[in-house]
Amino acid sequence: MLDKFSKGRSASAHMIVLGNEKGGSGKSTVASHVAVGLLKAGQRVATIDLDARQQSFTRYINNRCAWAAHSGLDLEVPVHCCIEQGQAIQIADNEELECQRLIDAVNALERNVDFIVIDTPGTDSYLSRLAHSTADTLITPMNDSLLDFDVLGSVDPTTYAVTGVAHYAAMVRQVRRRRRQLDGSNIDWIVMRNRSSGLSSRSTHVLSGCLRQLSLELGFRPIDGFVERSIYREFFPRGVSALDDTDPTLKMHPSPGQTAAREEVKRLLSQLKLPLNERARRRTAGRAEWFSQVGKPLQSDELFTA
Repeated sequence: MLDKFSKGRSASAHMIVLGNEKGGSGKSTVASHVAVGLLKAGQRVATIDLDARQQSFTRYINNRCAWAAHSGLDLEVPVHCCIEQGQAIQIADNEELECQRLIDAVNALERNVDFIVIDTPGTDSYLSRLAHSTADTLITPMNDSLLDFDVLGSVDPTTYAVTGVAHYAAMVRQVRRRRRQLDGSNIDWIVMRNRSSGLSSRSTHVLSGCLRQLSLELGFRPIDGFVERSIYREFFPRGVSALDDTDPTLKMHPSPGQTAAREEVKRLLSQLKLPLNERARRRTAGRAEWFSQVGKPLQSDELFTA
């Protein structure tokens, strides 16, 4: 199926996949903020939700559309689709159908966008593995605990040394090898460590060492992610992000929580090292310049030239 997928691609869009088999790691929140951040950078973005049962990513996008319509805010919204579950009796038939739907969706979208952001479910499936295999950038958010680390590696209870590769990391290693064999591409795997305010300094130090040791073996990039903040949960009902102006018509300043979250998202986007195209950068700069001039009176020398 991966061979079929790769042969049909035009390779015009950069694929960003959010993956982790541990639930509650923040995949949908990160996916939404990455998509919005890219849109605000002038990139053309499409989003795909593979979690047809929970659909957190889909609801986030739908909430954003609804709030934009209600509030009158000009919120950037990606082209979005959710891959429906197969309803056949045989599991193999459902896998074939769902994978074909993903292939068709990507082929339909990628010629018209710069980035495709895919959110995967927190379970192992054939469809999720296919999405991982096609990633150019793979982001694995994890909460700041050894419990979340357990999907990546096993740890000696006495020394806290990493003793093995766990199931999710083994799957990613397998699909990265397969991808290199198929087209020579290297999936940039990023493990994004979301901080918990309640973690002790010793636990933080132990987890840092485990991630550092495992990253040398598996070749992923560990980075600091988001701090656990209630503001991220508050964004969801309206589909807004830390990068959005809450209400520019009221000239409201962002709350301290939103300001801190905004800096975290900006730092994340910088650390991802995504291939932003220069044309989009110029579009964004031009749009910002235009908006900065709105409402200013024209000077006479701007109306009449020699």
